[in-house]
Amino acid sequence: MSGRTVRDGVGDAARDGRGDTDGADGARSATARDGRAAFADTLAWLLTGRVMHERLRPVRHRFTYPVFCVRCDLARLSSLRRWWFGIDRWAPLGLRLCDHGACDGGDLQRWMRDELARAGIPADGAIWLQTMPRIFGYAFNPVSFWFCHDRDGQLRALLAEVRNTFGARHSYLLSAPGHAPIDADTELTCRKTFHVSPFCRVEGSYAFRVREQGAHVSVTIDYRDRDGLLIRTAIGTKAAPLTGARALLALLRQPWMTVAVVMWIHWEALRLLMKRVPFLGRKPGVE
Repeated sequence: MSGRTVRDGVGDAARDGRGDTDGADGARSATARDGRAAFADTLAWLLTGRVMHERLRPVRHRFTYPVFCVRCDLARLSSLRRWWFGIDRWAPLGLRLCDHGACDGGDLQRWMRDELARAGIPADGAIWLQTMPRIFGYAFNPVSFWFCHDRDGQLRALLAEVRNTFGARHSYLLSAPGHAPIDADTELTCRKTFHVSPFCRVEGSYAFRVREQGAHVSVTIDYRDRDGLLIRTAIGTKAAPLTGARALLALLRQPWMTVAVVMWIHWEALRLLMKRVPFLGRKPGVE
């Protein structure tokens, strides 16, 4: 199903009833508006932070590692070309169109708008792609996010583009009930239909949350199988406008990050084997 969007995820979101006051809701809305305005005024962003991954069963297993990624306005992608940042060419950092969307090298914004139209989601504003850039020509992205807004700057859809270490990929298109605006309290859910880890079956569901408070951006993902919550993942970052100085500093700090991501994945797999977590293989059972 490479390059296809999972329709089951659309409209499956549910809200938590936290009983917040109107004042707190207003403060969160104002903060979200300020964050959206800041993102809209900048060509691209560099996000630096950490990824946390925690498995709860049959043994507890937790790790964190540093990452950086870029968030680019797809409508202005061609304006991002610099000697240090390439679009479809080699550079210290860069993006290749064939890594995303239909993976055919075509226009990413057009592809995403077609997917949104087919799903009936009114996201007719800016579309931002958040992903790990290629570093010295190499990249491996466990997950990239497409943030799809309406003309008022409100987030209306999130596309999670997932890859595994076996070379396969799959996308989950998520929106709130009735395609309403997505805020920090919106839980976006979808069935798991794609094999990611040889330590998990293809069953259960994901729940995503997006939080943006000023420069602080986070995406959390909870995975539940038939027995309940199994894995928590959190990607917490701080955003700053993407400049040559910031990009090169990030590169100096983590020159082999994209290679390291693959190494970390296999190292943690070895640790799980040592803890006797059942290994289900490359083709685990499907619910």
